[in-house]
Amino acid sequence: MRHVLGIETSCDETAVAVVAADGSILANLVLSQLDEHRPYGGVVPEIAARAHVEHLDGLLGRAVETAGLPLGRLDAIAATAGPGLIGGLMVGLVTAKALALALDRPLIAVNHLEAHALSVRLTHGLPFPYLLLLLSGGHCQFQIVEGVGRYRRLGTTIDDAVGEAFDKVAKLLGLGYPGGPALERAAAAGDARAVPLPRPMLGRPGCDFSFAGLKTAAARAATAEPAPNAVDLAAGFQAAVADILADRAKNAIKLAHVRLPDLKHLVLAGGVAANQTVRRRLDATARECGLELVVPPAALCTDNAAMVAWAGLERLALGLVDPLDVPARARWPLDPKAAPAPFAGGQGVSLAGPHRRPHNWRQA
Repeated sequence: MRHVLGIETSCDETAVAVVAADGSILANLVLSQLDEHRPYGGVVPEIAARAHVEHLDGLLGRAVETAGLPLGRLDAIAATAGPGLIGGLMVGLVTAKALALALDRPLIAVNHLEAHALSVRLTHGLPFPYLLLLLSGGHCQFQIVEGVGRYRRLGTTIDDAVGEAFDKVAKLLGLGYPGGPALERAAAAGDARAVPLPRPMLGRPGCDFSFAGLKTAAARAATAEPAPNAVDLAAGFQAAVADILADRAKNAIKLAHVRLPDLKHLVLAGGVAANQTVRRRLDATARECGLELVVPPAALCTDNAAMVAWAGLERLALGLVDPLDVPARARWPLDPKAAPAPFAGGQGVSLAGPHRRPHNWRQA
């Protein structure tokens, strides 16, 4: 039985896990930095990196103790090497390199997006291939997942990611931090029809996304006279997002069927997967198209190290290990052959600036 230790430090969660090849999660510890970043309303990269330095060693010790597995029995060390905040990535990756060198074990540099993509194989044993919809604060994309390291991007955001839009609208409505869960709670008490909002890209060919215009429309509505009820605006925004995702998902499923006629599963991953309105709408869309929606448990949708360790196990089984000089990468697409996203400089990520907080639905 192989065991891999995983380290995740790509944003503002310091996480360490130990996972076995049979899918047993022996330890999965996550230390949040919500209190450190709350005064700023978003993640400050320098504060995040410093917190990783201060807490990672202690969390490593606790994870190994919780797993009941001596360091010498680990078969490999896996760490997120990108994409993410470069300072935080370097803290986790350098620590992993030191452990790999000291223990004479393989090092596995994990793509954070691949860890999300493969997490459903840890939790559900899902076979390849499947269609992935990854929704988070920094990413919003459809990928055909054909195997480990084999991805084909069908669509991405041309401006902002959906989780970033949730967080920014929550902030302008004064709903608290982190914004995603706060907006979902507020929307539960609102009338989604009270504040009309646009649905960018709805009905257009393809499955790219756009959320900047919706975010701008929500900001204008919030400052209109008379000002709408905040819970109504939250509900309207959430409903608009659900409509957009459902429309884009239908197109993505049609595109995926061209390549995979026997496609059976739509996988939803990333922090926004915890939003129940989004999940219900995508479940209905998947069933309408003859697919089953599969979603990892909420704790494995947000940033965690169990998914990193599992991705390490998958790569280790194929002999995909990395040298000790492998670099951290702020940007690291799953499908490097994909065409640049329209109007987004080819990046397909949020353009909100250095204090953007990648979406996290976990409660404070």
